[in-house]
Amino acid sequence: MPATSPKSERTAPAPADLTTTAGAAPSRFGPVALVIAAGISVQFGAALAVMIMPGAGAAGVVTLRLAAAALVLLLLCRPKVRGYARADWGTVVAFGVAMAGMNGLFYQSIDRIPLGPAVTLEVLGPLVLSVVVSRRLVSLLWAGLALAGVALLAGLGGGEGFGGLDLLGVGFALGAGAMWAAYIVFSARTGRRFPQADGLALAMAVAAVLSLPLGVVEAGSALLVPSTLALGVGVAVLSSVLPYTLELLALRRLPAPTFAILMSLEPAIAATAGFLILGQAMSAVDALAIALVIAASMGAVRSQTRKAAAV
Repeated sequence: MPATSPKSERTAPAPADLTTTAGAAPSRFGPVALVIAAGISVQFGAALAVMIMPGAGAAGVVTLRLAAAALVLLLLCRPKVRGYARADWGTVVAFGVAMAGMNGLFYQSIDRIPLGPAVTLEVLGPLVLSVVVSRRLVSLLWAGLALAGVALLAGLGGGEGFGGLDLLGVGFALGAGAMWAAYIVFSARTGRRFPQADGLALAMAVAAVLSLPLGVVEAGSALLVPSTLALGVGVAVLSSVLPYTLELLALRRLPAPTFAILMSLEPAIAATAGFLILGQAMSAVDALAIALVIAASMGAVRSQTRKAAAV
């Protein structure tokens, strides 16, 4: 599982930062609350993005969000640009490409299908990566559980399933999951090559530059409308700046495995945000499907943690 959500579509600290602190506080309620608050911020930010897509389009919203987040991170981190090898820059560019792809595909998805199912499908990318890395027989159990959840979403449990969803939206969500897995890999590599959050800020700038032409083509002058700009900044704050800050504070006192398990709750948070903000109701079958994917994600994280502890 990643250090970040659908998850997803947000920016999270590089996995190199996700270490268990020796001086962790005895009570974990505080950091746990911070992680949950970060997840709520991300998914409600995504819900806000859906609300402004009719005016700016999915690509336009992605451009606004990435550009605003890049500006904030560059101002806060002030990363150095000298003294790095070509391989270092290759890594940070690949990280930026993965970030742009993950965000672009995810926002195209939630422009077409409800937020809950979109995040559930997206989280399959990190889940598959976790299962592959684990290389344990029990991982097949978690993979099967996740597939059962997807089967329910597909309508094999008697619900509407994918027949009631835009298939292109489903494809975009799965593509976002694949890019999320790539994001995890290159986030870890970037964290090893760049100090603190410098690599993250530079990769965010790369992602913003890559998304800019698509946003301009789709939204055009709508990107300059003051209300759209303000809402775009709001999406950037909710989906990137605020959750990144909250997670960074939480990770100083919270073990990485606990953090990753908490991140597995994102499909449920997304479904709740979709219902409260966008009026996207779920059937009982959809809720069960999301629960199965969450359980599979948590199980995969715990299995990987036990394997690492046994080594």
